[in-house]
Amino acid sequence: MTTKSDMVVRPAHDLGGLPAGPVVRTDHEMTPFEKNCHALLNVLAAHKLVNTEEKRRGVEDLGGQIIGELTYYERWAVSASKVLIEKGVITTQELGATMDAIRARMAETSS
Repeated sequence: MTTKSDMVVRPAHDLGGLPAGPVVRTDHEMTPFEKNCHALLNVLAAHKLVNTEEKRRGVEDLGGQIIGELTYYERWAVSASKVLIEKGVITTQELGATMDAIRARMAETSS
């Protein structure tokens, strides 16, 4: 269990030296989500909307439990979303509406 004093010394994402599962060292074919996320993050960086340090801070701010539950690209997507909301580029309502529209399209294609 992480105590408050531990968090000052060791941020939630710093697992160095702690017990953890195995590191998978094999390459895999990127999923469409991973490819889209990677491309979107590159576009956001190219337009100077979200930089690497902001994305990294966003991931670190998620906390250890959430970091452990999300995939690599899910972490980056959540982080970039938070940064865009903080900067006023998008609103939570816009993000929610877009996510609902995507879910609806996915439901139509899987029917």
